[in-house]
Amino acid sequence: MSSRTDIPDLMPTLSAGRHRSPRRGACFMEFASYLAGERWSDHPRCTDPTLAALARAVNDTIHDDRRGDLVPHIPRVIGLRGDDARLGLLVSLRAATSALPVASMDRQRALAVAVLAALEALAVYGINEPAARDDALDALAETPDAAAWAAAHLAVWQVQASELVRHGCDAIVRAAAIGLAQACVDDADDRLAAMLVSAIDDAEAFLGRTPHPAPAPIETATREPALT
Repeated sequence: MSSRTDIPDLMPTLSAGRHRSPRRGACFMEFASYLAGERWSDHPRCTDPTLAALARAVNDTIHDDRRGDLVPHIPRVIGLRGDDARLGLLVSLRAATSALPVASMDRQRALAVAVLAALEALAVYGINEPAARDDALDALAETPDAAAWAAAHLAVWQVQASELVRHGCDAIVRAAAIGLAQACVDDADDRLAAMLVSAIDDAEAFLGRTPHPAPAPIETATREPALT
């Protein structure tokens, strides 16, 4: 797989949804596929599936005038894919943790279940990421009613770690993005962008990649990329 890790000087403005070709626009992951030298797709092989699902969800829920803030981080997801699906647990934990404190009350219970289930699954697999765990525990402490409900729920309905990896992680990140986008806060777009960036940070740490410095702003334009 070839890789274009540098963003061209001018990039088209990102837009929501899938696009059949660059002429019709592009989302975050479609440009990742282009930069990685893959076939044009919003499901490229170069990125962990759950991280890609989160990137698509954030791309589709953030407001149009803020979507460009995500562009500098597109190269960072290229190559962020492990040998198994455990990275998805860490990504889903970060997403649920980010949304839990500000999501509506009807979403908080589901997100608290996701946080507790992901923490338990990570422990089962022997994955210890102190920063992500501490942030998750802080989010649960901010929402004690939802946390208590989730703990009682999981005491009866246990989630198998393998099943969460196979079937639950993508659903968690989508629910987290929607929960943040619809939260009654003034900075929902900031939080959505931060959620994705934090998940990328976690993935880089998990895979042992040297963290990237804060990217410089990228000029965007409506011109399509030159595909070669």
